[in-house]
Amino acid sequence: MEVEGLEPDRWYWYRFMAGGEVSPMGRTRTLPTAGAQPERLRFAFASCQKYEVGYYTAYEHMAREELDLIVFLGDYIYEKTDGSDAVRPHGLPEALTLDDYRRRYAVYKTDSSLQAAHSMAPWLVTWDDHEVSNDYAGSVPENPGAADPARFLLRRAAAYRAYYEHMPLRHAARPSGPDLRLYRRFDYGQLARFNVLDTRQYRTDQPAGPRLQPDRPDLRDPAGTLLGLDQLAWLFEGLDQSPARWNVLAQQVLMAPVDRVPGPDKVVDVDKWAGYEFERRRVLRHFLEKNISNPVVLTGDKHNNWANELLIDFDDSVERPAAVEFLGTSITSGGDGVDQPDYTAALLAENPCVKYHNNERGYVRCEITKKYWRSDFRTIPYVTRRGAPLQTRASFVVESGAPRLHQA
Repeated sequence: MEVEGLEPDRWYWYRFMAGGEVSPMGRTRTLPTAGAQPERLRFAFASCQKYEVGYYTAYEHMAREELDLIVFLGDYIYEKTDGSDAVRPHGLPEALTLDDYRRRYAVYKTDSSLQAAHSMAPWLVTWDDHEVSNDYAGSVPENPGAADPARFLLRRAAAYRAYYEHMPLRHAARPSGPDLRLYRRFDYGQLARFNVLDTRQYRTDQPAGPRLQPDRPDLRDPAGTLLGLDQLAWLFEGLDQSPARWNVLAQQVLMAPVDRVPGPDKVVDVDKWAGYEFERRRVLRHFLEKNISNPVVLTGDKHNNWANELLIDFDDSVERPAAVEFLGTSITSGGDGVDQPDYTAALLAENPCVKYHNNERGYVRCEITKKYWRSDFRTIPYVTRRGAPLQTRASFVVESGAPRLHQA
């Protein structure tokens, strides 16, 4: 059901009634009109909330924030199940059928902290891989040699239908078999345009071999695509015509091609944008050549916090950034973390584009005005038991018109 006739730029309260049951009250907010000039927008973004590995304490804290919006960047559920050492086992087998995926969402949505976050502000959502199957690429499963392609598309159809049934999507997103158009855009007046991307459904298969591979020319193959031609053209059109001060890409995987080893050799993760280097450079070049106003990339997936300046050629130390990237850690996935893991100093030294890294759980809180963007990395020290305190580990500010990160 889609409610019509609501006024723009205001809060509404709602509840559901079915039979003799009445839900708790929730609230949502409508967007400002297209020509509006809002003073500010406050939102948080999150991702990766594997149920078994910990408690959703981060959502308890998020629900107390004064937010206009929550952006979720993928891995709302996990199709596979942790073993007997899980913190809170749910006892479900690997999700393969429609009923399996429906039960997975039903279990996750029983969590009271997640319910609290859903009830306090509207959610803008996209998926990553685990809503279907780990590391899948388009119609290709993680292990293509061990799976029937037609059978995998049946599984994808089941997963997409369950996603549509359980997530806040419009009728226009209704799936047709194994296809569901999830990419779409939202304007918060003329302050911010959110381009919500889908980096799973249309991508070509990852380069053959392990996830971590040496950087080499074939990663720049123009035939490799993360977004697909139609979505890429749609993105460029929306950027070119945008009236917004800030142009946001809400998407799933790391855009900075981070070098994973010290020394002259370069090793990258080919499941990320680095495995589709031609398209990564094409997007960043478009930001610069078309003078796109304040592009900001929001990312999930990695179970860490990152703040990156995005260069077209990361070997060119004098090149000016085309955009900035904020990558938010997981809600629970990865279990208890640490503030600064042992590899942090080497990672930062090898990758000058990376300005911050942290390995705790939590979310990122953002405030946008016409003059600046501020991101606060809000973290908790543990998820394997309840009651973790919240802290702001780092804050970064980006000034309008200057895609550089300044630690606040």
